[in-house]
Amino acid sequence: MPSSGVAAVDRALSILAAFEDAPEPMTLAELARRTKMYKSTLLRLMTSLQEFGYLVQFADGRYHLGPTPFRLGAVYQRSNNLHDRVVPLLRQLVADGTESPSYHVRHDAKRRLCVFRVDSQHSTLDRVEAGMLLPLDRGAAGRVILAFDGEKGEGYDEIRKDCIAMSFGERDPDCAGLACPVFGPAGKCVGALSLSGPKLRFTRDNIKAMTSLLLKAAIRLTRTLGGPTELLDNALPASAEDVRPARRVRR
Repeated sequence: MPSSGVAAVDRALSILAAFEDAPEPMTLAELARRTKMYKSTLLRLMTSLQEFGYLVQFADGRYHLGPTPFRLGAVYQRSNNLHDRVVPLLRQLVADGTESPSYHVRHDAKRRLCVFRVDSQHSTLDRVEAGMLLPLDRGAAGRVILAFDGEKGEGYDEIRKDCIAMSFGERDPDCAGLACPVFGPAGKCVGALSLSGPKLRFTRDNIKAMTSLLLKAAIRLTRTLGGPTELLDNALPASAEDVRPARRVRR
């Protein structure tokens, strides 16, 4: 969809976005391929981005993000205490023996952003890191966000009813995930807490225990954010023994 903003700014931001899933610095040719811009256009825009520290050029001619995005991220964290509210809960989940916990929010129409992540104490982990953009329609956290944003369908109705989503092998055939919503003021879903890891460790008993721990963490975070907890309270069983495994979704 065409932007209603300034074309040059849109193109400059598209250049920065091209680095989101780039594991290494990129050549001008690679940037042209990713952005579908002419090299001459790229060079003009990248001159400005370099002057303001958004991009740097290495001695071998390749480009990567500069220090300014990191600085702005630090400013964001200082002005937004979400980190101080979420990360201690993720660390407590790890201390309680869960799989790796993460906190996700909607990024755009098709993707979610992993804002925070703490690795579990297990020796093998799934491949999720803070800052990654992941699909909304695959994975437990994405399904939770879609469900509470009004996505239609029987599966999403079930997530809204149970406040739990489960995925097996949707993004990675060897991994599984469990997620529940976090609510803010006026009952709006502001994000999803998830637990993810190798599929073999998502046994019936582990799912029961982790579901209880995850819902309790979501209740604490929702209260901290000033949101209502009634749906989460109703989903939480009297004890971990009463938790029934979430419905498995396979694709």
